[in-house]
Amino acid sequence: MNIGDKLPEVLGKDQQGSDIKLSDFAGRKIILYTYPKANTPGCTAEACSLQEHKAELEAEDYAIIGVSKDRQELQQKFAEKYDLQFPLIADTDTTLLQELGAWGEKTNYGKTTMGILRTTFLADENGIITQIFTSKQIKTKIHAEQILESLK
Repeated sequence: MNIGDKLPEVLGKDQQGSDIKLSDFAGRKIILYTYPKANTPGCTAEACSLQEHKAELEAEDYAIIGVSKDRQELQQKFAEKYDLQFPLIADTDTTLLQELGAWGEKTNYGKTTMGILRTTFLADENGIITQIFTSKQIKTKIHAEQILESLK
């Protein structure tokens, strides 16, 4: 997906097993972020950064939604462990991740594998993508601050 594209209507099931759709957030802006794996250092830092600044992001009218390939049960434990107060989509078959363009080849220590490309999409009240943060731009420990700074 690129700037100007509309996020998909069907996002998936969250950690509670609830169906999450774009239309559930009608009239609100969205931060949709993809992360490789719950409970890993970088992903935990990113999620905690967003939770820590949730009130500031909501003041800008943004709702936060996370997406990874983790099973619903793992997403639920991750949310409970870190008191994450936003939906975490369990995209176990990578349908949404592929549609977003956040699933692809990654190289780590010279080894190429398929996996989640850490990406954050900011979308307006109509679900139209207005900004994209790529994995090279995202600093997990201060990601919420990066987003807030970009809104100025």
